[in-house]
Amino acid sequence: MADAAEIQGPSASPARRRLRRAGALLAGAPLLAGLLQLTAAEPAQAAPADSVSVALDSLTPSAPTEDDTLTVSGTVINNGRQTVTGAHVGLRVGPLLNTRSAVDGIAQHPNDLRGSTGDEVGGKYTEKFSKLVPGVAEHFSISVPVDELDLGKDGVYSFGVSVSGKTSARPWDQMLGIERTFLPWQSSEADTKSRTTFMWPLLSSVHMTARTGAGERQTPVFQDDELAKEIAPGGRLAQMMDLGRDLDVTWVIDPDLLAAVDAMANGYRVQQPDGTSKAGSRENQDIAKQWLAGLQKAVSGKEVVALPFADPDLASLAHTGTSVTGSLSHLKDATDVAALTVKTVLHVTPTTDFAWPVEGAVDPSIIKVATSAGADRVIARSDSLRESSGLSYTPSAARPIGGGTTAVVADARMSTAFEGDLTKADSSTLAVQQFLAQSLEANVQKDEQRSVVVAPQRTPTASQAQAMATAVKALQDGNWSQPETLTAAAKAKPDPDATTRIPSTSAYPSSLRKQELPRSAFEQIANTQDKLDNFQVILTDQSRVVTPFGRAINRGMSTSWRGQAAKADGFRADVLSYLDNLGGQVKLIDKSETKLSGRSATIPVTVQNNLVQPVGHLYLRLSSTQPTRLKIGGKAYDEQPVEVSGGHSQSVKFTTSANANGRATVLAQLYTEDGQEYGDPVSFDVKVTEVTPTVMLVIGGGVLLLVLAGFRMYTQRKRAAARQAEEEGPDGAEADSGDGSGNPDDAGDRLPEESGSPAGAAGPDQPGDPAPDTAPESADPSGTGERVDR
Repeated sequence: MADAAEIQGPSASPARRRLRRAGALLAGAPLLAGLLQLTAAEPAQAAPADSVSVALDSLTPSAPTEDDTLTVSGTVINNGRQTVTGAHVGLRVGPLLNTRSAVDGIAQHPNDLRGSTGDEVGGKYTEKFSKLVPGVAEHFSISVPVDELDLGKDGVYSFGVSVSGKTSARPWDQMLGIERTFLPWQSSEADTKSRTTFMWPLLSSVHMTARTGAGERQTPVFQDDELAKEIAPGGRLAQMMDLGRDLDVTWVIDPDLLAAVDAMANGYRVQQPDGTSKAGSRENQDIAKQWLAGLQKAVSGKEVVALPFADPDLASLAHTGTSVTGSLSHLKDATDVAALTVKTVLHVTPTTDFAWPVEGAVDPSIIKVATSAGADRVIARSDSLRESSGLSYTPSAARPIGGGTTAVVADARMSTAFEGDLTKADSSTLAVQQFLAQSLEANVQKDEQRSVVVAPQRTPTASQAQAMATAVKALQDGNWSQPETLTAAAKAKPDPDATTRIPSTSAYPSSLRKQELPRSAFEQIANTQDKLDNFQVILTDQSRVVTPFGRAINRGMSTSWRGQAAKADGFRADVLSYLDNLGGQVKLIDKSETKLSGRSATIPVTVQNNLVQPVGHLYLRLSSTQPTRLKIGGKAYDEQPVEVSGGHSQSVKFTTSANANGRATVLAQLYTEDGQEYGDPVSFDVKVTEVTPTVMLVIGGGVLLLVLAGFRMYTQRKRAAARQAEEEGPDGAEADSGDGSGNPDDAGDRLPEESGSPAGAAGPDQPGDPAPDTAPESADPSGTGERVDR
């Protein structure tokens, strides 16, 4: 964005300030003479700029008005080797700054003694120290009524806190250190106020895996327990929620964060280094519930913008992902699920037509990808979409860039004001004052209302969030700005002189390009999607797999992986590994060599399903690699449908027929309904032992011998019966057996089925007759229902 033009006008300092300056010059004349004499005696040595450091820990109010009392506090530390005596800390009001570039210059060198330091307020508005011992920090606090600062025209003033004193080497009063910042001065309501949109980002890194616990409930498994720390009281996300509740901001939320906290609230598990998982604590579940309840209240009545699920890296998609088939479809899925997730968890309907590339850096390919999923508003930044027409003011954020797309250009200076380490109070205070200075400076550039958008870093730290909240609160209480939603800023009337030219792809920052996801990442994602498509076809309840893996694929291309290439690779590899493991739960059981002792038989093949849910839509194909020797169902292969209940196995039987002796290899393979191979094939040999004519002759001869033996037995018994009848005589009287029992001893002459004795049992008349020890056998071929040995 072009620097603002110089704003002309009379000096802001009144007559009293001019008199004070004249007095200071007269009072310093003798000292100057002494210094000139000292210079003649020895070379001059300027006091080192860091001999005494000043830290401005607090400046309240940040944007004072006429009736306020300004309170400044902080610390000074003597970094030199000599004790400083007669020291005092004073406040200095510098000149009115006329450009945003002037604000930049002071912000870049706040401790430079050579810059304009302004006049010291002096008098009783100082704090004195008899001595400053090297290395010892001394605290100061000075309060001064604002009307004592002699502020004139509204605008941004340079403001500094300085420390002066003497050393043994230089026994005269001198400025030994200073810290300069800004004092925004808008004494009354501005005639024209800027409309300011502050995006309040609620995003985190990836926490959930694709894994779930066993059973119907599918308890989600987290990578670690870091999310619990972020949402716990005092944590980063807890503070973001608490601070944002009282601010008029636009909430920008990653639905994946809401899904993760919601999953934690309902019970979760944490992955362990050994591959197992353990149950998350009840305390963390309660923390998650409290955070969600607090967030629901915080966003009530506020604008909520939902980013695509897991905040996909749009630049990586544009620069490397589009060359891999199917990558853009994942962005569409992530966008479609975003609104539903936010509405389900927070009970508000979000806006989903904004895309937010990393750091607002855009080029034509990023714009194309960003709008491919339905977003027609792209949040850019002014250091990417630079003004080229030499504008002397900051134009409104909205820029129509063609095709019905609007680029919402955030102000780069204000958006980056809270980056860096703000854990120290000093750096936080300077960030707040710099932000307010840039805001006021932009407002006074032109007497026409404009929309300004602030898009800070995606995941501010707790200290950065605190500084942001302080600045937004001061801005809302100030006299030159009014809040505006992001949607309203996008719809505002665009400035006809503002640039709408998207920078070329070659202009994309190399520092950001180095952090992008490589092509291999999208190839791995595509591989995972292919396997998921193949797996879900066989499931009766696809949502149990499609939902967790679909969201895991979205997480695999998250913006949060920037700068963490190894960790990102590990996450995507784990998703693929787990999917392979699940798919492998439905498989064919290995089979050993099978013997086929006949011209036909049934071969069973077993399908095992270790999943919780039933599987179907599968076909099992059994193929013979030597169909001239062995046929399956009368041809080279046969296939049958397969349905297996959860946790069970199912045997599928195939009818086979043999044409010749020997071994034949058989291949079993599962297929999905659409003809895709599923799982690994199982191969086994079938040994064919066909019945020969010689064997049949031997069996026939044996049967003939048994028939002849039976006929001989029958003939002999008939003859014995006839002899017995002759001996009894014509009157039919029985002959005495000689044992006195009166019973004939004829048991050995009865037929086997009559006596119930074993067939062929030896009797007194046939002691040597052989008897078969098995039932009669059939020489017919085996039936088709026969089961063969495995």
